[in-house]
Amino acid sequence: MTFNPSDFTATPDDGVAWITGASSGIGAALARKLAGEGWRVAVTARSADDLHALAADCAGASGEIRVYPGDTTDAARMAQTVAEIEADAGPIALAVLNAGVYLPVDGTNPDLKAFHKSFDVNLGGTVNSLVPLVEAMRGHGRGQVALVASVAGYGGLPTSAAYGATKAGLINLAEALKFDLDRIGVRIQIVSPGFVDTPATKNNPFPMPHLMQVEEAAARLHAGLKRRGVFEITFPRRFTWQLKALQLLPYRWYFALLGRTTGWSKKGPPSAARADVADAAE
Repeated sequence: MTFNPSDFTATPDDGVAWITGASSGIGAALARKLAGEGWRVAVTARSADDLHALAADCAGASGEIRVYPGDTTDAARMAQTVAEIEADAGPIALAVLNAGVYLPVDGTNPDLKAFHKSFDVNLGGTVNSLVPLVEAMRGHGRGQVALVASVAGYGGLPTSAAYGATKAGLINLAEALKFDLDRIGVRIQIVSPGFVDTPATKNNPFPMPHLMQVEEAAARLHAGLKRRGVFEITFPRRFTWQLKALQLLPYRWYFALLGRTTGWSKKGPPSAARADVADAAE
């Protein structure tokens, strides 16, 4: 029978799971879930202390957490991390590239640094991790990779000029790479969550319908990784499908509807002052 990469779902017997952006939020919750079902989970983030605390929390699990600190914007470090994981723990069979930041942008007074940092972490950091990972998986003849994007990548949303642009880029990246990765046995998926209750969403100045808790979001992601033939993992579906449907509308209707539902159409002229931008990890 011909091997179909889209049907491949990695198991602990295939090797190691690697999660970037694993110090908090969905990344940390997913690491706990995978360790609980017997995976050796390699975790990466900038904070070694947070990663070691995560490993200690999972000490009684049937699997284990192994710590590989690093900044995904450092391409050399990510290549080294992939090599270290494979040498120390075994071949990487599953990877969830989750590292990212959300930096809100006020379009009336945009911050150049917010754009550059968003591009460097969300797009650049993902590519820095993905390239050496694909090289390793090509050598193994198979693998499974999920890139964590967002429904903000479907279309423009208030305050998301930088963040949404990077997530749209990740969606396009995964779609484009699938054609070639299928040829070498590597399954690629895209993850498009709705609003999740993490530090990144705490200060959103608009309503967040269907806000999910981190553990539930991690459970949905985990379930999607196991579904054969699924390219996009998106949740909660009732909300994300509504956002997809909005893209079919003429722009005139799209902007009017989003402006009303987010409250942006009621905003008056901008104030002269601008609050400092603070970044939050996903």
